[in-house]
Amino acid sequence: MTPPTPAIVTQNAVSPLPRWALLLLCIAYVVPGYVGRGPWKNADVTAFGYMLELAQGRTPWLAPLLGGMPPETEGLLPYWLGAWAMQIAPSWLSAEMAVRIPFAGLLALTLIATWYGVYYLARSPGAQPVAFAFGGEAPPLDYARAIADGALLALIACLGLAQLSHETTSYLVQLSCTALLFFAVAAMPHRTVAPAIALVVGLLGLTLAGAPALAAMLGIGSMALVALAPGSSTDRRWPWALGLLAVTLLAAWAAWALDLWRWRIVGGGTGAKEWQSLVRLLIWFGWPAWPLALWTLWRWRKQIVSRQGHRHLLLPLWFSVVSVAATLSTQPADRALLLGLPAMAALAAFALPTLRRSVGALIDWFTLLFFTVSALAIWVIWIAMQTGVPAKPAANVAKLAPGFEPQFSTLALVVALAATVGWCGLVWWRASRNRAPIWKSLVLPAGGAALGWVLLMTLWLPLLDYARSYTPQVRSVLAAMGPEPGCIQTVGLSRAQVAALQYHGRLSLQRAGLQDECQWLLADIASWPASERMVNAALWELKATLPRPTDKNDHLLLLRRKGPAR
Repeated sequence: MTPPTPAIVTQNAVSPLPRWALLLLCIAYVVPGYVGRGPWKNADVTAFGYMLELAQGRTPWLAPLLGGMPPETEGLLPYWLGAWAMQIAPSWLSAEMAVRIPFAGLLALTLIATWYGVYYLARSPGAQPVAFAFGGEAPPLDYARAIADGALLALIACLGLAQLSHETTSYLVQLSCTALLFFAVAAMPHRTVAPAIALVVGLLGLTLAGAPALAAMLGIGSMALVALAPGSSTDRRWPWALGLLAVTLLAAWAAWALDLWRWRIVGGGTGAKEWQSLVRLLIWFGWPAWPLALWTLWRWRKQIVSRQGHRHLLLPLWFSVVSVAATLSTQPADRALLLGLPAMAALAAFALPTLRRSVGALIDWFTLLFFTVSALAIWVIWIAMQTGVPAKPAANVAKLAPGFEPQFSTLALVVALAATVGWCGLVWWRASRNRAPIWKSLVLPAGGAALGWVLLMTLWLPLLDYARSYTPQVRSVLAAMGPEPGCIQTVGLSRAQVAALQYHGRLSLQRAGLQDECQWLLADIASWPASERMVNAALWELKATLPRPTDKNDHLLLLRRKGPAR
């Protein structure tokens, strides 16, 4: 017997979110963070460094090196995308901006794939709301659109998505490819060409981006779901299941041919502090999607365990479980959890037809207070940076970012004001009697997340650029060495430091022991004195200790060779 669906939805409850409003929200979320800033530490500038080396032909395409060091992640596709973008970009476009264009497209693709994936899942027979005795229930297509709108709002509202989705790293490529695979499996019962293309691109892209194990697990699990939970058309499940198997095997072979398989499981001796950190990450990273996802699993629990196999629940559940398992067993944990956000948002969307009015009101009030207070704090600190009033926030900024000179931008101020006015209008709309749409409970969380991100990337962008980039430290290095320093030996520098020095400083770096004619040597303070096999410390004298202004633990030692260079 088929268990009754917990979704009771009327026609009025599926009124669509205006397309212009949804599009404007997506633009406001995607564009800030890609425009107007430099590469940030650590993963962002490191990836940019490898892309620059490839684009300028200084390293092999299949084995890129940066300062003599291979990438920490094996995925080559992100570096290729950035390098190709730099090579085809017009001369007037900066290299860092050229790199960001395809990655901004990947973030937009993630949002689109999530919306369409949930749209097709919501059209599954098991996802449909209760049919009323005398009619008046939500039409299937309108219901699917409303659920998809809710999923997209839930994804944008996730706190952990903002920064990582605006970095030009392999993790954004993995996120977009995971979303494509999610869409492909969700749309298989309804479409043919688009899911097939998304399936191939998603699995192969996820593999080439450095996550072949995740690609294999998601592919095999999806194949089982297609076979056991076919959706609206049972005669299509076996061709799709065989297709999933074939593409999964192809991706596994590609990973083997390119030597991408790596054992990344962390040891079992994780301490209490590490577990506390993981718990905190799980709580805030996917907020507010994960509480709603848990509510979905509770309210739809009878459908999950039924023999009919409700794919609208099992598919996002599988993707979420794989992501959380990877978070608990691999490093970096936040990057692994990032891949599960589209699936968590999908589960959260199916909670909307079952939420009580009191729960929706609680979400609204909490969101309103949290994001309004956050936006007010951002504005107050920005005013303090510009005017010195209030004095305490201005003093705190000067203490935390010594040497920072506030900058004023009319364009940034206009955009920030427009975002703030939009937030006030959204709050006014939500406080009125617009209670019918089922996606209403996620409007304020998504709008608040977009507001906070826009304010940070406009009002605070100069401060964040100063705090999170290596530019101030590189300027100190250049000032200490003077013009035309020639080649520079390095000891113990990270990939991010090498990339920043080569890009911002246009310096010619050589690893210690490879070049004896260099007049200067740069060393990380933790790596000096170096091993005698690398460099003879007696031949060098310290000229300057150059800190990164916003990090007391990040110092570079600048040394000069004693006597004339050989």
